[in-house]
Amino acid sequence: MQLFHSPASPFVRKVMVTLHETGQLDEVELVAVQTTPVKSAPEILAHTPPGKIPALTRPDGPALYDSRVICRYLDARKGGKLYPEVRIWDTLTLEATADAIMEAAVLMVYEKRVRPEDRQFDDWIEAQWGKASRALSALETRWMSHLSGRLDMGQIAVACALGYLDLRHEVRGWRSGNPGLAAWYERFAERPSMQATRPPVA
Repeated sequence: MQLFHSPASPFVRKVMVTLHETGQLDEVELVAVQTTPVKSAPEILAHTPPGKIPALTRPDGPALYDSRVICRYLDARKGGKLYPEVRIWDTLTLEATADAIMEAAVLMVYEKRVRPEDRQFDDWIEAQWGKASRALSALETRWMSHLSGRLDMGQIAVACALGYLDLRHEVRGWRSGNPGLAAWYERFAERPSMQATRPPVA
């Protein structure tokens, strides 16, 4: 299998943590690509119509894309432990909440990096942060018991989302008002899978 990736992407990191946690890292060739929302890399377009990363090629079918699909596939290959049926809807909802934080945070970066300065829309950027902030509050008030339970994909996704906020939006201070979530993340970030997938600072 081949994983088309960029190490700074939180969605890619979610897949990488899954590979570490399920013991499949040695089964995947990592293919680094440079792609942007306005010009998709040709090697990505060759495998996925949306032209987004991550994308996973496999020997027994078409390429998989969207981190949720890839993570579910990788976990299924090893017995489905990260998507436990007993709490599947909570796990999926928590993963979706984390992905919403990632999406909002990435869009904020794109607005500054890709759009010309005279066309950047500060109100739109703040609206994206509003989405992330509401999701953080929900994690703090509703999801701490789940986050403190057995490892699942919801926890991995949340940790990768928080790591991306530290990487690109540290000035926003997401820990303020979220002490339980901050303490949980500090513990979770010590997992070998998280340490091994820390994104570059640049």
